[in-house]
Amino acid sequence: MNLEYFIAKRLITAKSRKSSISTPIIKIAISAIAIGMIMMIISVATGIGLQQKIREKVAAFNGHIIISNYDDNQSQVSIVPIATNQSFYPKFNSVDGIKHIQAVASKAGIIRTSSAFEGIIFKGVGKDYQWNNLSEYLVSGTTPDVSHDLNAQVLISQFLADRLNLKVGDTFNTFFMKEESNQLPNLRVFQITGIYNSGFQEFDATYIIGDIRHVQRINKWNPDQVGAFEVFVDDFNRIKEKGEQVYAQTNSTLDTKTIVEKYYYIFEWLQLFDFNIITILIIMIIVATINMVVALLVLILERTQMIGILKALGANNWTVRKIFLYNASYLIVRGLLWGNFIGIGLILIQQYFGIIKLNPENYYVNVAPVYLNWFYILLLNLGTVAICLLVLLIPSYIITKISPVKAIKFE
Repeated sequence: MNLEYFIAKRLITAKSRKSSISTPIIKIAISAIAIGMIMMIISVATGIGLQQKIREKVAAFNGHIIISNYDDNQSQVSIVPIATNQSFYPKFNSVDGIKHIQAVASKAGIIRTSSAFEGIIFKGVGKDYQWNNLSEYLVSGTTPDVSHDLNAQVLISQFLADRLNLKVGDTFNTFFMKEESNQLPNLRVFQITGIYNSGFQEFDATYIIGDIRHVQRINKWNPDQVGAFEVFVDDFNRIKEKGEQVYAQTNSTLDTKTIVEKYYYIFEWLQLFDFNIITILIIMIIVATINMVVALLVLILERTQMIGILKALGANNWTVRKIFLYNASYLIVRGLLWGNFIGIGLILIQQYFGIIKLNPENYYVNVAPVYLNWFYILLLNLGTVAICLLVLLIPSYIITKISPVKAIKFE
C-alpha cells in the first residue's frame, strides 16, 4: 500500500509541475465535487430547517395533540365545555413521552376601533400555559399575566396591530356574539401588553391571546370548564404513535387529533421537501461521479506509458489500479474540502444574519431557516466518497487491458 500511495503522490506532484491535457479536466472534476457538496449541504440544511421551523410554529399555537369534544373538533372555537377533572390533567402520567398539557378555550369575536375592524379568535389560556413557546416570536412588550386576578391584558399579532393601527399599551373594544341571535353581543375592552410575529399568516391574522376566564364568563362556564387541552410530546417523530396512545387514555366522549391530522395540507406539503432533497442529492452525486470518471479516464490515457512500465517491472493489475484510485481519492477529498468550507460558511451566514427572506404567505416563515447537523454532513461526505470510488472501479478496469509492450511504445 505504501508503494502505491508513493507513486500516486508522485503522479499528483508531476501533474502540478507541468501543464498537461488532464489539468483543466481535473480542475473541472474538483469543482464539480465542490459545487455538488455545496448544493447537498444547502438542500439538506434548508429543507430540514424549514420542516422543523414550521412544525415548531404549528405546535406553539396548538400543541402536538389536541383533546376536544367531538362537537368541537371541526371548529376553531370552543362550543361544548370539558371539565378539568380528568385523569390526564394536569399531568398525563399514563403515557410516556408527554412533557406538558395545558387547558385552553377559544371564542370568536370582532375587534372594533375608530378606523377599522377585524374578525379574530380570542384564545384563552390559564396558569399552566407555556409562554416560552411563543417567546421567540415576541417583537415588543411582554406576555399577559394570567396567573393572578382577571385582567384585560392580551397578546396580539403584528399583522392585526398594523391593520388596526394599534401598539403596545393601547386598548381596544372586542365584541363577542352570544348564542341567541336576538341578544346584544358581549363587550370586552382589552389592553395590548405584547405584540408577536410568527410569520405564519393563518395564526397571525386570527389569534389574540389572553386570560381563559374571559371565555369562561362569556360562555357562562364554571371555573373548572375549558374548551380543549393541548398536549406536547418529547419526540415529534413519534407524534402518530403518541396520538393513538393519548386517544386510548381519554374518555370516550373526547376526541384527539394531532397537528399532522388537523393541518394535513401543511404537512403533506412539507413531505415534498424530502423528495426534493433526495432528488438533489442523487443529481449532484451523479454529476460529480461522471466528472470523476472522465478525469480518471484521461489520467489513464495520459499515463499509459507509465502503466506499461509498472507492469513490466512486475506490478499486477490491481496494484496499478490502486495507484489511480488513490489519486482519484485525493481529488475527491480536495473537492469535498472546498465544498464543505463554502457550504457550511453559507449556512452559518444565513443562520446568524438571515440574509435570504421568504414570503410568509407561501412558506409560513419570514426568513429561510437552516438546520446545521454535523452528523448529516459527515454522512454526505462519506457517502460521496464511497459512491465515487465504487463507480471509479469500472473505468479503472481499462488498466487490465493495457499490454506492457504496446504501452511502453505508446506516444
